[in-house]
Formats: sequence, C-alpha cells, structure tokens
Amino acid sequence: MGRFYNNIPLTLLSLSCLCILASAQLKQNYYASTCPNVESIVRKAVQLKFQQTFVTAPATLRLFFHDCFVQGCDASVIIQSTGSNKAEKDNPDNISLAGDGFDTVIKAKAAVDAVSGCRNKVSCADILTMATRDVIALTGGPSYAVELGRLDGLKSTAASVTGKLPHPNFNLNQLNSLFAANGLNQNDMIALSAAHTIGFSHCSKFSNRIYNFTKSNPIDPTLNKQYASQLIQMCPKNVDPRIAINMDPATPRKFDNAYYKNLQGGKGLFTSDQVLFTDSRSKSVVNAWATSSQSFNSAFITAMTKLGRVGVKTGKPGPNGNIRVRCDAFN
Repeated sequence: MGRFYNNIPLTLLSLSCLCILASAQLKQNYYASTCPNVESIVRKAVQLKFQQTFVTAPATLRLFFHDCFVQGCDASVIIQSTGSNKAEKDNPDNISLAGDGFDTVIKAKAAVDAVSGCRNKVSCADILTMATRDVIALTGGPSYAVELGRLDGLKSTAASVTGKLPHPNFNLNQLNSLFAANGLNQNDMIALSAAHTIGFSHCSKFSNRIYNFTKSNPIDPTLNKQYASQLIQMCPKNVDPRIAINMDPATPRKFDNAYYKNLQGGKGLFTSDQVLFTDSRSKSVVNAWATSSQSFNSAFITAMTKLGRVGVKTGKPGPNGNIRVRCDAFN
C-alpha cells in the first residue's frame, strides 16, 4: 500500500505541490520588461489568420487542450516528427488536429520575433496560450487575462499521448477521472467541454451513435430524433472520411452557451457531450449554464486559467525547458 495523508496518496500531494509551485511562477504581464507589446503583437497575428479562415479558432483552441493534457502546457504538440523521433502530433489521437492551429502559433511566433528586442524571448507555449485566448474572444467568447512565463518542453513522443485525451464515447466517470488527473474538477470539465460550441468533427467520431449503437437500438436513444436524421443525411455509410460537420448545430461560428442548450435538446454530438445532461450528477450545471451565459463565461475563464497551469515548466531555460527558436523543432 502507498503512504497517505488525510486519505490522499502522497504521490498525488507531491504532484499538486509541484503544480502549485509551477503556477506560482506564472504571472500576468510576464514579458513587461523583455517584450512589453507581446500580447498585442500576437493578437494582431491571430486576427489576420482568423480573417483568412474561421478554422483558425477551433483549431487553435483544440491544439491548446491537446498540448496541456499530455506533457503539460509546453508546446510539445507542435513539434514535427523526425527520422529518430515520432512526435506527439503523429499519435492517432492528434492526427485530426487541423493545420491552421499549428500555423497560427508559427505565424504569431514570427510576428513576435520580428520586433526588436523580442526575438527568442517569448516561448511557443506562451504564444499558444495567448492565441487561444484571442480566438475565443474573436468568436464572441469571454476575454480574460492570461498568465505567462512557460518554457517550451524538451521532449515530444507519440507514445506519451496514449490514454491522456478524452474520447468521444467517454462516460462521466471516465471524463472526471481524466480531468482530475490534471487538477481539474467536474465543473472545469463541463466548462471546457463547451469548446465544442465551435469547430467540426469527422463522421467517424460519432457514427456508432447513428448506425450501430446497440443491436436493439441502432440509433442512440439519447439523440434527438430529428437531429439523428440530419446526421444520417450528412454522414451516410461509407462517407468520405474527410467530410466534417459542425459540432454545434445552432451557432457553429459563435463561442456561446448554446452548447448547453443543445444538450438539453438531445443535440450533443458525442456521447461524451450528451452524458453531461443525461447523468444526474452533471445535469444541474448544464441547466444552469444554458440559462446564464454570465455564469458559464465565469466558469470557463476559471477552467481555462487552471488548464493553462497544467504541468508547466518555468524558471530559467535549462534541463527543465527552454525558449524554442522554431516552435516545430527543438533547439
């Protein structure tokens, strides 16, 4: 048996202490003396990219989540594979990450480095954090102050991704367990799930819900019948795997609390979405945030701030992490 303190495993206490120590070194306006205009530089680069393609928004938001949940928020998901190393982005769970998210960070990095005094002073991990905040605001979501001071990670392996990211068929226990492993509670998980209010999914990710849910019920009975018919029309059997549909059928280009209203109407695209309403343990929160966008926005900002602290590397560049010259390659 492991050692416990107040019924909490000491290993978990150690991990939480490390997170607290690391997050304490993150702070707002971290680059005030080294690159004082960094936030406006990144914002302009993100706005330009967003004007070119809407996909910039959901792609960047998803990239941030996938980065933080694997080795902490250290931009390790952006690293390209080499002949000697298969990187995170090439794990099957990351293959569907849209290229526009990576491109957003790389272009914002170039914009920062083009400013006198800022070159190689700002980490790719912090640029991804700022860009994520910016795409949320650009799509109508809440604006918030970001904590900065992360270093970029020094390793990225495809093997490290397995088992670290939620899957579309997860139930509430599986979701809570995965988020708890990253210091996030159930409310944080429900708030962060609303990232599905923008963006798209490939048909294969939810086809089991409309074709082979069970022998007696080929269509998931928790799906709104009309919505299920629409999904079948948009995703016929043997559909081109590149076909993608909006995850939010109501306001797919707006970051809002319509996600929760969709769940109330049986229009959650994934099992992991709809379970937030069908499970009594989370239903009341869904109902509350469907009613109050203000309450949701507040909870989302809290959850995003906590997510941005997961596994961060801070301090002076060294064996813990550094500031990459290129976001997609180690120095």
